[in-house]
Amino acid sequence: MTTKTRGSSNLQSNENNNQKEEMRLQQYMARCGVASRRASEEIITSGRVTVNGELVTTLGTKVSPKDTVCVDGKKIALEETKRYIILNKPAGYVCSSADEKGRPIALDLLKEKYSERLYNVGRLDMFSCGLIIYTNDGDFAARLSHPSAELEKEYIVDTSTAMPRELADDFMKGVRIDGVFYKCIDARELNSHRMRIVLAEGKNREIRRVFESREVGIRNLMRIRIGCVGVGELQYGQFRELTQDEVKALLKLCKN
Repeated sequence: MTTKTRGSSNLQSNENNNQKEEMRLQQYMARCGVASRRASEEIITSGRVTVNGELVTTLGTKVSPKDTVCVDGKKIALEETKRYIILNKPAGYVCSSADEKGRPIALDLLKEKYSERLYNVGRLDMFSCGLIIYTNDGDFAARLSHPSAELEKEYIVDTSTAMPRELADDFMKGVRIDGVFYKCIDARELNSHRMRIVLAEGKNREIRRVFESREVGIRNLMRIRIGCVGVGELQYGQFRELTQDEVKALLKLCKN
């Protein structure tokens, strides 16, 4: 294998015949179920992708299904079946394809049934539970996970201590913590130790940071809804495929 970096022009020897089939490398990787387009770009620039035996680090490189594309030395191919799966993740599982610390991986709960390369749309931290979507459709993942989509996510928070009565109103008005502004769409105190919260953008550990700023300990944090899809009868560790109507409805809800 050579290590010469090549650009898009070097991959277009059959341009006239293959032009309609060609696509950007990151798009091709996403359609192969490797990762979302954005994550695929990082994989490319980190030097993990070869095309027809040559290292490629140039974003925008064009490829077609006739090219041999490898990630970490393994050949990838376009997925024949698109998968859209919703999992009720138990607490204690991480949302990644691998974990160097040896912690349980949520994706492993799906591997017995699905052979496709799946990846999560968005994240839940290790100690949170509830709904997370897995797919091998990079375009779908990119639409849903981009902040501009403003797709609603609903959570139930159980606390170990009583919440300040003004916490829900403050969260809806907006709270600035360490220079970061956190604001939810809706927050309703269900009782002194339980709150229902709806987010749109969902910054990293947003709910936990807001509650920690008020010295309120979280006992359980569960996501019960993503857009139009609720947890329903799914128990922890259980999953199901989204219907085509649900997939279309989720995309329709995205504002991007």
